[in-house]
Amino acid sequence: MKNQQLATKLKELRKALGYTQYDAAEALGVVRQTYSHYETGKRVPNSEILFKLAGLYKVSVDDLIQLVVDVDRDVSFDVPKPTASASELSAFIDYLNKPNNKRKCQFLSNREKELLFFYEQLSEKDKKEIVEIIKIKLKNG
Repeated sequence: MKNQQLATKLKELRKALGYTQYDAAEALGVVRQTYSHYETGKRVPNSEILFKLAGLYKVSVDDLIQLVVDVDRDVSFDVPKPTASASELSAFIDYLNKPNNKRKCQFLSNREKELLFFYEQLSEKDKKEIVEIIKIKLKNG
């Protein structure tokens, strides 16, 4: 079960960042077929690859490990809870997977997708303030 959770998240992370399996495999120093096996759950990445995956996808190693290690939280009290970055990343992936957002974001860069994700969470007052900040930044060059 846990292997499939990791496999699914790896695929979602890769797609959210616009990488191909070849891109990810090259960054990890493995062949594309090996990376494909990580995404299908046929193989579980070792600790070195988990570290590289965390760097590639800009998440903590802890967040990835929690997708690999099966932990009974009722018994093991010292296991950390998912970090804020893991929750934020999960919300970002969910946002990008919504059909309306897929269409809206299809031609945006990764940075633009990220900006839109956070911008849409702001109140109208905060959105106006952000626009004013951008105008000041542009004016001051």
